[in-house]
Amino acid sequence: MNWTDERVELLRKLWADGLSASQIAAQLGGVSRNAVIGKVHRLKLSARGRATAAPVRQKKAAPASTGTKVAARAAPASRPMPATIGATALQAMFEVEPVVRQVVRPVENVVVPISRRLSLIQLNERTCKWPNGDPLTEDFNFCGNDSLESGPYCSYHARIAFQPAAERRRHR
Repeated sequence: MNWTDERVELLRKLWADGLSASQIAAQLGGVSRNAVIGKVHRLKLSARGRATAAPVRQKKAAPASTGTKVAARAAPASRPMPATIGATALQAMFEVEPVVRQVVRPVENVVVPISRRLSLIQLNERTCKWPNGDPLTEDFNFCGNDSLESGPYCSYHARIAFQPAAERRRHR
């Protein structure tokens, strides 16, 4: 099927009249709905979205004899929905209160130890194995301070590496 000048003009007219792509395809004949949509996009014809969303219907109040469950279900239905234009449903703006996050600062004074700057060969079971820098550079080294008996790091680096589960949840 070729798009002749006459068919393109008819497409423009039908599109401006507000017909759907399926209706236009049926009137043109020999063309699919998707072909009409593609041609509309290539011609950069104006998008024709709905002016507003469908109005919200109010549900009738439930009789008192039906119980509270029906009345409870009817309450959220009266909530106003945001209006969208065209295919902008994902752009609907909802009023949301911002989440306030507190920054937790350590209570004690933190003293960063001076690194002994040991190489991999100089490490032993009693030295801190906290890496400093990029391993691909020549100035890469390890902390090298005295490590705790329970792990591979000094007391400073152990506090960084091992946080209690409650603190990890709080930082998220």
